[in-house]
Amino acid sequence: MSDSQYVKEVFHHLHRIPEKQLQEFQTSKFIAQELKKFGFHVEEGVGETGVIGRLDSGKEGTVLGMRADMDSLPFIIDDQPVDIHACGHDAHSAMVLAAAKNVAEKGISRGKAVFIFQPAEETLKGAQLMVDTGKLSDLEELVGIHLRPIHDTRLGEASPAVYHTACHRIRVKIKGVPAHSARLHLGVNTIEAAMLIINAVNAVRADPNVSHSVKATRINTPGLADNIIPPRTDIIFDFRAESDDVMEELKQKAETAISNGAQALGASTEIEFISSAPAAVYDERMVQFVGETIEELFGNTLEPAVTAGSEDFHIFTRALNLKSAYIGLGADLTPGLHHPEMTFDTKALGLGQELLQRIVFKKLASENEL
Repeated sequence: MSDSQYVKEVFHHLHRIPEKQLQEFQTSKFIAQELKKFGFHVEEGVGETGVIGRLDSGKEGTVLGMRADMDSLPFIIDDQPVDIHACGHDAHSAMVLAAAKNVAEKGISRGKAVFIFQPAEETLKGAQLMVDTGKLSDLEELVGIHLRPIHDTRLGEASPAVYHTACHRIRVKIKGVPAHSARLHLGVNTIEAAMLIINAVNAVRADPNVSHSVKATRINTPGLADNIIPPRTDIIFDFRAESDDVMEELKQKAETAISNGAQALGASTEIEFISSAPAAVYDERMVQFVGETIEELFGNTLEPAVTAGSEDFHIFTRALNLKSAYIGLGADLTPGLHHPEMTFDTKALGLGQELLQRIVFKKLASENEL
């Protein structure tokens, strides 16, 4: 089977079995079985459902990681819950797995190649779960890859670095006092407190030269009769910032706004952490190396991209002190990431696979093997 056939078959298989965060059981089982067939030393259940495949040359050299995410996204379609690969994680896993196959077949002459299949990227929790196992402590360098939307990267184009923003999510639990809706003076209405809190948080300001945002993304009041003042309302807030310093400023100011907004009506609040990921920081020489490899394959390389999206890939970089780069791969992807009808040109799969394995061979194979 040719390389292009294999990567497409893997993609179509994974696309048919979408699994959301920490439920990637079929996905991880399939990937582990394939890696074992190729001769990798395989570790399963890393960070609950993660998979690591290692190829050791037995000689001194760089320990290079290639990372793919595996989880899908949950949607409600026609009033029914459904999981869909609408962010390309099936494509990322297919490209990294196909590159692993080729690397195993041709072999490496120095260092170690480590292929990492990570769960729960969409919740920004999977990378930390894998880090916490200690099974990646020998990594020195890491490369990630992600399909990019058509409006910033076309098929046959790629960027050696995608600068993601820091992301932070919290749940604010507002507690009030229940009362009959005809006697609201006897209660503390948490919906009204939520309105004050959201408006207060929306007024938080930071340096306008650094892209940032704070917004409520969900509000929920536990089910009660319609004529009862609700004693509990939850709000989820999503924070974004291009720098970690601005993120810290936003968090501190928002916490003050939340507390003061609730107290204005006599309510109290509890803040529950959900997830967080740092802003992107890359090693310049690693980015240059990946950019040169892109240029060899595509004839040119794009400048590093900047996005308001976030990625827990950067938890690996920070926690393990890695030299890293993160490829933004063009695929003529429409209408956009996280859209339930997201689609892309599958020619990108072979290009991504070729790019990844070239990076591995340039790092870990002798010159006469390239």
